[in-house]
Amino acid sequence: MGCGRVGAATATALESRGHTVAVIDQEPAAFRRLPPDFAGQRVTGVGFDREILRQAGIADAYGFAAVSSGDNSNVLAARVVRETFGIDNVVARIYDPDRAEVYQRLGIATVATVPWAADQVLRAVLPSGATGEYQDPTGQLTLVRLDLHPDWVGADLEAVEQAAGGRVVFLSRFGHALLPGPQTVYQAGDSVYLMTPTDRMLAAERALARAPEARP
Repeated sequence: MGCGRVGAATATALESRGHTVAVIDQEPAAFRRLPPDFAGQRVTGVGFDREILRQAGIADAYGFAAVSSGDNSNVLAARVVRETFGIDNVVARIYDPDRAEVYQRLGIATVATVPWAADQVLRAVLPSGATGEYQDPTGQLTLVRLDLHPDWVGADLEAVEQAAGGRVVFLSRFGHALLPGPQTVYQAGDSVYLMTPTDRMLAAERALARAPEARP
């Protein structure tokens, strides 16, 4: 639902991967954003209207994305699709981050546009240090990528976890993901992905950005 830039790009990407796609928008002119060779269905109407959804083939759909410019419309459409038509794979784009957290708790997957954009800007402005990769729906835990001080080379990951106050989920080593085991140690060039309480992200970054304390 929604044939703005995001909706058109999503529909095009899905079709390029071999999926059958239907796009709903209230404005017929919006479909001009789709490429000329787009073979999917174009349905003019309100995306949370049950009859419009049926015209778009919701009964046979695997997933539904509500990406219009209105938070209320997106959430309403997502709820109708889940609760009326029983579609599990539903996502709604939300601009208000506070609303996004509430709907996540209700089981509606959301893409919070403003926090995501801010995160991308921070990644560009601050390319080193802690980089948030994932946050759980409650916002209490964050998966971060950390760059460690060179003196951590050779240290076991248990020491890394104790210093950071989190759990090492995996490493990226020589372009490959590595699940750590009891004998895994940090090597030069590794990227460490750590799950930590969100309010400890900066503390974890600072702890690992400096040399480890000497152990007796």
